[in-house]
This record gives sequence, C-alpha cells and structure tokens, in this order.
Amino acid sequence: MITITNNIRKRVTPEQLFMLSVLAVNGGNYLYNLILGRLLGPAQFADAAVLITFLLVLSFVAMTFQLVTAKFSVLFEGTLFKTFISKIYRNALGVGIALGALIVVFASQLQQVFNTSSSIMFVIFGIGVPLYFLMSVNRGVFQGKKAFKSLSMTYQTEMLSRLLFTLGLIFLLDIQSSVVIAMGILISFGFGLIPFKYKHIGLKATGIIDKISSKQIKRFFILTAFYELTQIIINNSDILLVKHYFESYEAGLYASLALIGRMVYFIAWMFVMLLLPAVVQLKKEGKDTSPVLFKYTGYIAAIASVIVFACAVFPETVIHLLFGEHYIAMASLLWKYALATSVFAISNIFAYYYLSLDRYVPVIVSGVFGLLQMGLVICFHDSLEQVVHMQIIAMSLLLGIQVIFYKIDSLKKGLKIS
Repeated sequence: MITITNNIRKRVTPEQLFMLSVLAVNGGNYLYNLILGRLLGPAQFADAAVLITFLLVLSFVAMTFQLVTAKFSVLFEGTLFKTFISKIYRNALGVGIALGALIVVFASQLQQVFNTSSSIMFVIFGIGVPLYFLMSVNRGVFQGKKAFKSLSMTYQTEMLSRLLFTLGLIFLLDIQSSVVIAMGILISFGFGLIPFKYKHIGLKATGIIDKISSKQIKRFFILTAFYELTQIIINNSDILLVKHYFESYEAGLYASLALIGRMVYFIAWMFVMLLLPAVVQLKKEGKDTSPVLFKYTGYIAAIASVIVFACAVFPETVIHLLFGEHYIAMASLLWKYALATSVFAISNIFAYYYLSLDRYVPVIVSGVFGLLQMGLVICFHDSLEQVVHMQIIAMSLLLGIQVIFYKIDSLKKGLKIS
C-alpha cells in the first residue's frame, strides 16, 4: 500500500496537485454559497451575495499585490528578493489599512446604496481587509517560487475556516445572518495566513532596489492594478447593479444564477495561477511562450463547453440540485449566463498571458469592454434577461478583439524572424 502511494506521488506533479487542491477549494466555496442560499432564501441571500461580492472585489484588488509578488519572486534572488518582499509587505499592509478604514467609515452609506439589512456587516468586513492583503503577498511568494503545496494550503485553510465557522455561528447564535457571514469571513482571513513562512522578513526594508528594477516593479504594478480593476467591473458590477435596480427577491435569484454560471471562471482561475510564473520563466530563458497559452486556453474551452452544455440541457435539474425549487425561475437564463462567463474566462487567459509579458494593449482593451458591459447594464436593465444579454454582447466582442490582437501580434513576430 505504501509503495502504491509513493508511486502515485511520484507520477503526480506539484502543478497537478495544486489543480486538484484548487478544485477542492472551489468545491468548498461552492458548498458554502449553496448552503447559505438554501438556508436563507432568495431575499436574505441577496444580503449575503453583497458580502460575497465584496469578498470577490477585495480578492481582485489584493491580487495586484499577489501577481506582482509572484512575478518578481521569479526574477529576483538573494538580497534583492528579501528587500523587495519587505517593501511589498509594507505597501500591501498600508493599502489594506486604508481600504479597510474607508469601508468601516462609510458602512452606513454602503448599507443604503446596496439596500442591506445591516451596516455592521461592512464594519466587520473592513476590519479584516488588512489581513487579506498580507495573505495575498504571502501567496504571491509561494506562487512565484512554485511552492504549490504551501500555496494550496493557504487556500484550503481560508475556505475550510470560512465554511465551518460561518455555519457554526449560524446554528449557534441568534443574530442577523449578514453579521454572522461577515464574522465568518473575518475569521477565515486569519486562517488564510497559514502557512506564513516569511516571519523573518520585517516590514522595514533595509536594502535598496536599483532604479531599473524599481521601474519594472512600478510599471507592472500599475498595469496589473488597472487590469484587476477591469476584473472587478466585469465580474462584480452586474450583481451590485442588479441589487441596486431590482428588488431583493429578484436580486437573490440573480445571485444564485451568477454563482452557478461563474463555475467555469472559478475553475479557470487555477490555470491563471499556473500561467503567470510559467510564462515569466520561459521569457526569462528566452523560450517560446505560445505553447503555454494554447495549453491553458484549450483546457478552459473544453471545461466551459461541458458546463454550458449541461446548463442548457438540464437547467432546472442543476438549479434544483444546487439551490432548491425557490430559484427555479432562473432556469431559462442559466446557460446564457454560463456562456457569458465562459467567453470572459477564455479572453481572460489572453489578457493574463500578455500581462505576464508586460504588454499593455490587451489589458487596456479589457478595461474598455469592462466599462462597456457596465454601461450596457446601466442603460438596459428592464429585466434580468436583458442584463444577461448585455454581458454576452460585451464579452463576445472582448474575446474577438483579444483573438485578433494575438493573430496580428503573431504575424508581426513571424515577419521579424523571416
């Protein structure tokens, strides 16, 4: 038995183990949302969806620090690496404290804008924001160094603690569900710091980063921050706008639709995590990076096709199994939302590929179409179906432009070589 286990470990690569871990984490996060949807019902789940959306927004903002850390953890070594890590921790903590303070101060206004039952949930969430930024830098180090076991563990501890503590608090305490969910999220941020192997690196940087390296870091940081902003707009603006324009019951129905339809995006994210360090390493070695793009694009396209097909053929079964009969009204829109998310997930791979290569145009294009999607939803929201249609239009155009850019870029490279 021990021999069989050792053989399996030798055959399974760290990347494959990380992919399995991400699938498990996504499954746990899905279970968390599904249980909340069933326990709370559409109206109360709308409040929970706002907090979950805030968590996704926070993850994209903090992802800027994670990706910057990951990239330069590949490029920097020795003293330069330690100096860089110290500075990135310090900056991430500063941004986290500032952003968290803003959420706490404007908690009452956020309650009014998003029509939630409580402002306390925003206060609790804001307190945890600095921890999330520290967690993201920690993950960036593991990602860049390809320490996939430790990277997997941070995602697992965050997911499991949020799931167990939230459900435990719901059953044990008789308080507003939105406050309980915020408390569970706060606790999970602390557990997400496990393992934290860089305690010896202080927040005060003692070394100096040369001007060329500093310029590279700033340029990549700005580029990544801009792209993560487009991710926030594309991924979350629809839920927040629906919560603003529609009644709580309809907003709750839409939140369940979004959760199921985004399954392909969450699965695709594990490929993005593997893509960036792989592309940066190949570029550093002067090798062709295109095969990595083709491989992960193919994976995502195949997974997306299966999910969209299942949502189109068995919509009522999928919704009934995952959320229950109270959400069946969304069955006809399920495959359409899944299609919009799938198209975005594929275009996202192209954008992150060029982001890894320090290319600006695809990132700017994503920003433009993110704003286009938000503008279309603001102008056309007579029904939930119309909201979904606007997203399909915007994301299809985005993918088309990304593919055209890649083909033109490839032709230019071919001409230079010849």
